[in-house]
Amino acid sequence: MDKLKDFVKKIKSVRHIEIYLAVIIGLIVIMCYFLFVSKPENKKEENSTENYSNAQEYADYLENKLCNVLSNITGVGDVSAIITLDGGFTYEYAVDSETNTTNSGSSETSVTVDTTILVNGEPIVVKVIYPEIKGVVIVADGSENFAIKMNIMEAVQTLLNVETNSITILS
Repeated sequence: MDKLKDFVKKIKSVRHIEIYLAVIIGLIVIMCYFLFVSKPENKKEENSTENYSNAQEYADYLENKLCNVLSNITGVGDVSAIITLDGGFTYEYAVDSETNTTNSGSSETSVTVDTTILVNGEPIVVKVIYPEIKGVVIVADGSENFAIKMNIMEAVQTLLNVETNSITILS
């Protein structure tokens, strides 16, 4: 018991003990945070074209997501969807522009040469332009009810940013 009292006296005699304790407690909290809190996975953007080798895979992805959402609408049963795209992906690449100007007498001629920048033999993609959606056909149980049909129409418009004249809903 005397050893414990001596230990407590030694701790109390240390200058600025509360600062040391605060630092130690802070370090323990930080360690616990990094040990026990799950680290977020480095997910790629969900709409990244790296997931799709062509426009058809992208359309299939959109169709599956659309069917999942529509099947959760009250009164809607089985749903299938077909999405028609206008073309495929378009890519904009990083370019290096070089302008050469030549003077010949009283006229000046400028020629600009754009060279695509390559890294490891592959062009650097600056922007990916997704194909535009031309039309959507939805076949859904329950869509014979006008209110349900309008809910489906509104959901498709909102999810895909498509005009109503490009959407057909069948039962």
